[in-house]
Amino acid sequence: MRKNFGPKPYVYPQPVFILGTYDENGIPNAMNAAWGGLYDDDKVFICLSEHKTTKNILKNKAFTVSVADLPHLKQADYVGMVSGNKVKDKVERCGLTPVKSDFINAPLFLEFPICIECMLEEELSVGVVGKIINVNIDESVLDENDKVDPQKLQAISYDIMNHNYLLVSKIAGKAFNKETIKEFNK
Repeated sequence: MRKNFGPKPYVYPQPVFILGTYDENGIPNAMNAAWGGLYDDDKVFICLSEHKTTKNILKNKAFTVSVADLPHLKQADYVGMVSGNKVKDKVERCGLTPVKSDFINAPLFLEFPICIECMLEEELSVGVVGKIINVNIDESVLDENDKVDPQKLQAISYDIMNHNYLLVSKIAGKAFNKETIKEFNK
């Protein structure tokens, strides 16, 4: 039997993204944003309302999108609950290390292994679209073929129904496996 929940944003899994921006004084800001994803093969979309991060993106036309991981779950959670409007040094307080991007006017946080560097492409009524300028990946999460190893990355996702973070690290199967087509075309 199935149960109806009405119009809810129950999409699983939801990524946990940490957005990095600079404010008008060059102070780094970080924000946890779980509502976002790929918009095209060279763009990301982040759903945002009125936040310090939103103002910073519109001012600088740039932002970073980092993938949150298990070793830094507490930092990711903290920057999602504390406003940069109220706590000016929230990045410093939670122990994140900001480093200026070589490509855009936004910070990378050394603690998060994957960082997507974006230029603002479009402001929408519900968020922003960023053009991907560069993807910066810490070599510690790469395998011998320079591919991200999910077990090394230990990415987390957000469970919107239960308000938990989930660990995403086990391979469940091969994507785009030709054997799947053979199986169903018998």
